[in-house]
Amino acid sequence: MITALDHMVLLCPDIEAGVEAYRVVMGADPIWRARSDGTASAVFAGGNTALELIAPNGKGATADKLREMTSDGAKLTTLVYKTEDITETHRVLTRRGLAPAEIVDGSSKDLTSRKTRTWRSFRIPDERMSSIKSFVLELNSTQKVLFSTAPNAVSRLDHLVINTPNPERAVATYGSRLGLRLALDRTALEWKTRFSFFRLGGLTLEIVHRLEDEHDPSGPDTFWGVTWGVADLDAAHIRLSLAGRDVSEVRTGRKPGSRVFTVRDGTLGVPTLFIDHAPR
Repeated sequence: MITALDHMVLLCPDIEAGVEAYRVVMGADPIWRARSDGTASAVFAGGNTALELIAPNGKGATADKLREMTSDGAKLTTLVYKTEDITETHRVLTRRGLAPAEIVDGSSKDLTSRKTRTWRSFRIPDERMSSIKSFVLELNSTQKVLFSTAPNAVSRLDHLVINTPNPERAVATYGSRLGLRLALDRTALEWKTRFSFFRLGGLTLEIVHRLEDEHDPSGPDTFWGVTWGVADLDAAHIRLSLAGRDVSEVRTGRKPGSRVFTVRDGTLGVPTLFIDHAPR
């Protein structure tokens, strides 16, 4: 079934500005850049997933739609899951009521290397995923993805946070229908929050329900933010500070043995933490 989170999609108004921002955040260059059909894209890799920036390029319906979608700024919009058998995954998710669209072929050519990647994918309707745009893909090649191993650079996605007005719906969607492993479901009264943690491919999808807020249970889920893992948190803090980013002090994280800091700007509006779990 679903084996990993292949990548997240961050829509941005301008690809060059987005690339420059995330070169600093990630501490590395994009591994893939492409242009086609009114879009420009750049992919930044971590050890367990990737971040794809997509922006309008040139003229046409697709470019116009992207400009409309990013008229008020960049936004994290989409999760793309990986499977090793897309035909079987499509069959199972159909039986579980997610009503996936038909499987289609896709491809991308890197602007520098001229290499081509191909895949098959399908989309799950937004209404079945409570407005979180979701795709499933099967890569047709097993190209090795290289990412920075510098201790001050991003090495992985630690966790991704989604807010939900309806935690029972979210647990059913991500657990029973999508088939992700629910590792922990707990209510922390000290933080007035219910947390549902799903594990896949070495990262955590954290579904958050804030108990004090007023909620419409039929309302949409929304992206909140991301936490990037690094091997050396202090070195990453220095790197971002020297690059002119507004970063918080390093502090103890909620998870035992972890330390974190907040990146307050230069993330295209995505709430961003850095974390390490190194023993001290």
